[in-house]
Amino acid sequence: MENLNKTTHKEPSLLISFVPLVAVLIMLLLSLFKYKIDIQLPIIAATIIAALISVYHLKFTWYEIERGIIDSITAAMQAILIACIIGMIIASWIMGGIVPAIIYYGLQIISPKFFLVSSLAVSALLGVATGSSWTTSGTIGVALIGIGIGLGIPVEMTAGSVISGAYLGDKMSPFSDTTNMAPAVSGTTLFVHIRNMMWTTGTSFIIAAIMFQILNYGFVGQEIDQANISTMMNALKDNFNINPFLVLPVLFIVVMMRQKVPAIPGLILSIFFGILCALFFQSQTISSIGNALEYGFTAETGIESVDKMLSLGGMQHMMWTVSLILCSLAFGGVMKKSGMIEKIGNGIMKMAKSDSSLIISTMATALFVTISTGEQYLSILLTGKMYKDEYEKRGLAPENLSRSLEDVGTITSPLIPWSTCAVAVSTYLGVSTVAYFPYCFLNLVNPIVATIFAIIGFKIKKLQTPVEEFA
Repeated sequence: MENLNKTTHKEPSLLISFVPLVAVLIMLLLSLFKYKIDIQLPIIAATIIAALISVYHLKFTWYEIERGIIDSITAAMQAILIACIIGMIIASWIMGGIVPAIIYYGLQIISPKFFLVSSLAVSALLGVATGSSWTTSGTIGVALIGIGIGLGIPVEMTAGSVISGAYLGDKMSPFSDTTNMAPAVSGTTLFVHIRNMMWTTGTSFIIAAIMFQILNYGFVGQEIDQANISTMMNALKDNFNINPFLVLPVLFIVVMMRQKVPAIPGLILSIFFGILCALFFQSQTISSIGNALEYGFTAETGIESVDKMLSLGGMQHMMWTVSLILCSLAFGGVMKKSGMIEKIGNGIMKMAKSDSSLIISTMATALFVTISTGEQYLSILLTGKMYKDEYEKRGLAPENLSRSLEDVGTITSPLIPWSTCAVAVSTYLGVSTVAYFPYCFLNLVNPIVATIFAIIGFKIKKLQTPVEEFA
């Protein structure tokens, strides 16, 4: 956080810093549950409130506030580009038969008795392999939603298991940007950070798996509609050339990520795989492929459930998502530039008297930054910078800080409807954040487990002298 110029700017008070945050929360709740309007408008209104406070009360110029907005959007430009690219991946992978093939084979292989746990595990594995929760949700996640529909599992439950697994994989993967960012800003090393996260994340995964299996029991006793599954499989086979080669692009994307191919070129190659499959396996034309990449694929199988499931993707389909990301980043940019985020973070830190309360305060600050800015990267970066020196003063190892940043900053981001992560994954999966929220068991449990560990002092590591080297 850049220091405010005390000669020209007023330092925000704690009370005034809360005004835009309270305003955005109230307006968002009203828009979601009463007026049923898109949430871009409340966020824009809250941005105006924050800007007015900054200009007329804190004595910033409009140019400075505008610069803060632009800087915030610029920092997240890669995420915006990735959102558009994944929209095209979804369209090309459906049109190329990749997603239909995964659904077709998945309906034959995955047992409905263990579907939600299987969905959790598969998403976690792909998340670890790729280091990307967005890629996992936009590829295998879309297919798992389709398999769940065929097995009679509500889409919001499947979405919860996919997101839980995807974010566990993202959090624990050495290829993930957040997993590299958290130790870098905290002053520890990557594999020390990952090993330390295994305690909170591993415990949360076990609890989440048990919860998903208990939830799955509600469907075990029900008679699976084999006729519906057969109808869906026949529709897929009649409208797509289904063959095992169509599963290979999933393996290619894993290999590319493991070889550290940069995210955007790797995702563009995934689109290329989808186009090749559409041309050579599905006999699509260049014109139809181009329209699908731009506007999304429209399925016409004659089976309503299948058509709805496969009519997804396209760059234009992501424009609503991009507009929401831009609005959230604008609000976060004003809050950051004006110093209001830093003021609230410092206020929370002052209440931390013990080691456990410092860790809990770190997680509370990370959650606050995510809620107020809608951006997990800012949550990790700002919170890490705020607390790094305090951890060192108290003799706490930096991996305590990095773990706390991810236990909340990364894991809760898809639960906040206006965050970039929630907007992206809800668009990819076709399920609203409000609908899947109660079923993201790992995302909900992880902060609770981390808080309990902090209270009882379990696995809180002290700073050693000399600093412990990583293996």
